[in-house]
Amino acid sequence: EFRRVLFRSDQTPQAVGLYMNQKNVKTAFLIGPNYAAGKDMLEGVASTFKGQIVGRELTRWPDQLDFSAELSKARQAKPDAIFAFYPGGAGIQFVTQYAQSGLKGQIPLYTAFTIDDLSLPRLKDLAVGIPGAQQWVNDLPNDANKKYVADYKARHKTSPSFYGSQTYDAAALIDSGLKAVKGDMSKKDELRKALEKADFKSVRGNFKFGPNHMPIQNFYLQDAVKEGDDYRLKTVATIVENDQDKHYQKCKMPN
Repeated sequence: EFRRVLFRSDQTPQAVGLYMNQKNVKTAFLIGPNYAAGKDMLEGVASTFKGQIVGRELTRWPDQLDFSAELSKARQAKPDAIFAFYPGGAGIQFVTQYAQSGLKGQIPLYTAFTIDDLSLPRLKDLAVGIPGAQQWVNDLPNDANKKYVADYKARHKTSPSFYGSQTYDAAALIDSGLKAVKGDMSKKDELRKALEKADFKSVRGNFKFGPNHMPIQNFYLQDAVKEGDDYRLKTVATIVENDQDKHYQKCKMPN
């Protein structure tokens, strides 16, 4: 529950929409799975993208892994860009079919939660050059992240994913609250107030809670790159600093 409240919102696709504006994208075609998160992701992009959405497709979830019909519709719409949200194995299938269809060289693809440190080893060259937005990337230069990534690699012999970074931050937040009440969880009000302070070193850098308990944080542009025989996700730019979700003025937590 902590991880969900801390990190899962429509902020990430909102950052994608902002980046598409920065790239002067005028028309976009949106594709995602037909369940709550998929709908939230497409709505998130639509809420910040200033151009025209020329198509929107919601596919069956979780059993649909053939996206040829949706990619054909996107081709026919001739947008400046395609946005897609597909986590896990579906994301691998979507990016693979997008590249195999020839669209990779024709219509740029923007993503959220689709290309990550878990899917990149399988996608390899297919993922290179496809940008995405994320609140954390492996190479963020803050001290907490450097230690986290180094310790993770030393123990597991691989790079952490953003799922791991989220869980790591959630554990650090809970630890900060427990320390504030000296482990006495019966002090619920004091524990809540301590958690609200977010008094911990986040692996993504600056982090705090807004009045509705949603994060205020940076969002970064990540890109998949090949270095020698290795593939990794690289921070390209900061899309937005100290981003706050759009509902915070309408949804304030009680004091």
